Amino acid sequence: MSTQPGQPRVRVTSSRRGAPHPTNRPVAEDVSEQTHLGEVYVAGLMRAQLRLAASVLVVGALVLGALPLVLTLWPQTRAYRIGPLPLPWLVLGVLVYPAAVAAAHFYVRSSENLEKAFVDVVNRS
Repeated sequence: MSTQPGQPRVRVTSSRRGAPHPTNRPVAEDVSEQTHLGEVYVAGLMRAQLRLAASVLVVGALVLGALPLVLTLWPQTRAYRIGPLPLPWLVLGVLVYPAAVAAAHFYVRSSENLEKAFVDVVNRS
């Protein structure tokens, strides 16, 4: 490249003089302003919580659904007694409620852990 006589040489230091400087935008702003990126993060949290809820529900349904199957396949379990109560009554009337409370406790703790991880990701950036 040659310069014409009489014209001073120009030094190019940046090809984008008027371009704004990139800024690091915190994810918390994206979430609070409901931008597309914030919606992606919130949708990820909601999917994780939905997956957790579905897994707790499926496990509960399988455990409760197995009782009629056990009683049908092994009829002698219907006659089995623990104290004055037959086994099916004991399972349905007494053992189901602590199991449901334990499942609910597990779900709440796991959901809170997911939310804590989400907040950590949002605040880290």
